[in-house]
Amino acid sequence: MSVNTELVGRAFAPTEPYLVGREKVREFSRAVFADDPQHVDPTAARAMGYPDVVAPPTFAMVIQDLTLQQLLAAPDSGIALERTVHAEQRFRYTRPIVAGDELVAQLQITNVRPFGKGAMVTSVSEITDAAGAHVVTATSILLIGGEVA
Repeated sequence: MSVNTELVGRAFAPTEPYLVGREKVREFSRAVFADDPQHVDPTAARAMGYPDVVAPPTFAMVIQDLTLQQLLAAPDSGIALERTVHAEQRFRYTRPIVAGDELVAQLQITNVRPFGKGAMVTSVSEITDAAGAHVVTATSILLIGGEVA
């Protein structure tokens, strides 16, 4: 099965709320070598005006991944994980993610561009806080290889 071009325009259900934990932010910060004090030290973050530690910008991928799992699980997507490469990632922030945030994400497929036996799938995840305010828009492009004959 090839990638379903009728995915364009499809919006998936919002994810369950994700509570951003201080230790998750610290772990992620260490993993990506984000060693600025606001990422690991609540006192330093508060001194900068934040209520708790601040997640590095790429932390939004943790929440976006919940939406991409919905896409990969869609039986009519035509996307096989074993033929998928994460080709591009962009983030547009309204404000940083901080420990204590409760975030919800919703995925929409904005483009499916066939090429050869494969396709490039562009998806946009709108991530909002518990009050419904925009936090970050995460855009991913997945490169899906075609089936080998």
